[in-house]
Amino acid sequence: MNYRPTIVIAGEPYGVFLEIFFKAKKNNRFKNPIILIASKKLLIQQMKKLNFYFNVKLIDQNEINFNKLSNRDINLINVDFKFKKTFDKISDKSNSYIANCFQIGLKILNNNNCAGLINGPISKKNFLKDKFLGITEFLKSKVNKENKVAMLIYNKKLSVSPITTHLPLKEVHKHISQEKIINQVKLIKQFYKKRFNKDPIIAITGLNPHCESNYKSSEEDKIIKPAIKHLLKKKYKINGPFAADTIFMKEQSKKYDVIVGMYHDQVLPPLKTLMGFDAINITLGLPFIRISPDHGPNAAMLGKNLSDPKSLVKALKFLDKK
Repeated sequence: MNYRPTIVIAGEPYGVFLEIFFKAKKNNRFKNPIILIASKKLLIQQMKKLNFYFNVKLIDQNEINFNKLSNRDINLINVDFKFKKTFDKISDKSNSYIANCFQIGLKILNNNNCAGLINGPISKKNFLKDKFLGITEFLKSKVNKENKVAMLIYNKKLSVSPITTHLPLKEVHKHISQEKIINQVKLIKQFYKKRFNKDPIIAITGLNPHCESNYKSSEEDKIIKPAIKHLLKKKYKINGPFAADTIFMKEQSKKYDVIVGMYHDQVLPPLKTLMGFDAINITLGLPFIRISPDHGPNAAMLGKNLSDPKSLVKALKFLDKK
């Protein structure tokens, strides 16, 4: 059986991704051949420093023979990256390197039948600056500006999806609308139906504590409840709004496949508390599946060989299924 390749972009060169990639390859077997896009020099130096060994097979990005790819080796597309230290601080000096990696990865995805894209964590502060809120929005701009996209932090038992992503809390209420909630729920249902042949049961949180405020007209009354009412008329399996301080309690959350929250830290911390690294970040709405491990570059752990590869392993195995 021929398997489609998984494209992996190493991301921030001074994060822990290469370490968890080495651990994932050493301790797991994957069906799909993996094509890694990264600096060969940095990869080899980090591999030596962290006491891993793999044979590195260089791949020409313009002449990829999928039938000759093997997961015994690291199938590498080398991207030049000038650096002085194997382990260094994260800075914007890596920006052009990261951009080149994404450019190559998107080109391959556009021209070939691939399983999907996995990217290592990126420093949003340095790479994205003020242009994009996150990689979700960055990829949307590169692929199709008209696409509706959404972030889904996926676990088989329970997933979460924030309506707004990397916004300051004071800005969140300005970026919530009925249209956003409706579109996001539609994307989630489409994904679950296509991937799992399942009509997901979805909970929606409120924005304010206890789903109320001292204002005459709260976001719950103006935006969230009307969106839920519209979706119920369209036969979506949806309930809410729920107070975010109780929806994640065991007896509540086990009723749902997905909890949709109004902002990033309303739903991600509870899920990470429940699942640890056993979750993956999936971008919905792109013409390909994009996944990233559910953690950041974690520069404080760089070079210590203590990082957990569970989320990356989960991402690679998720793409192995199709």
